[in-house]
Amino acid sequence: MVTRRAAELRLVVDRWATKVELFAANDRLRASSGPHRTAHMDQNNRTHVMDEADVHGAVAGMAREIVERNEGTDDLVLIGIQRRGTQIAALLVSEIERTEAVSIEAGFIDITLYRDDLMVVGPRPIVGESKLPSRGIDRQNVVLVDDVLYTGRTIRAALNELMDWGRPKLIHLCVLVDRGGRELPIQPDIVGKRVDLLKTQSVEVLVPEIDGALAVDILTVNPEAI
Repeated sequence: MVTRRAAELRLVVDRWATKVELFAANDRLRASSGPHRTAHMDQNNRTHVMDEADVHGAVAGMAREIVERNEGTDDLVLIGIQRRGTQIAALLVSEIERTEAVSIEAGFIDITLYRDDLMVVGPRPIVGESKLPSRGIDRQNVVLVDDVLYTGRTIRAALNELMDWGRPKLIHLCVLVDRGGRELPIQPDIVGKRVDLLKTQSVEVLVPEIDGALAVDILTVNPEAI
């Protein structure tokens, strides 16, 4: 048992050592990712499904449900999944603080090193920062926030990372959009909007900090661009 626990701790240490080494490369690669992403989007048909008012309305409803499920705001912390889950979490924190007149702690995690396809990504994956709330997550009611829920693999990775950080009292999953298509037995507790999409379609959540707008679009792949 001791040997097994030591091996588990060694794996965690190795993961974070790798993450630190990749921070510098991440900054350079992130700066160059924007133009490529825009060029790709231009090859798809875009449909607006939520504008800024719709998103704020969904966030307000999600915030109310978070407080209801938590039976208040005691021991409540929100953790966003990088990148756009972090922005959605910030909107939720702002809404809860506005309606409940309390201060809510939040943090964010990057799940890159916990992905189950890390070997496919390549030897230099783009790794972002992870930052926990000041009081950590032990014995806290954690709300894990992401922008879109699809296969469930990102959430599986996020749960694994959270377990390495501590032992929450409970975890609720909150997503702005659930598009279906699960490959793992993971379901959200709180959802802003549900949509059923084909495999040739994808959901894109736009946030002001990254995209200069707040909206949700559906992208349909142009067969000629494949």
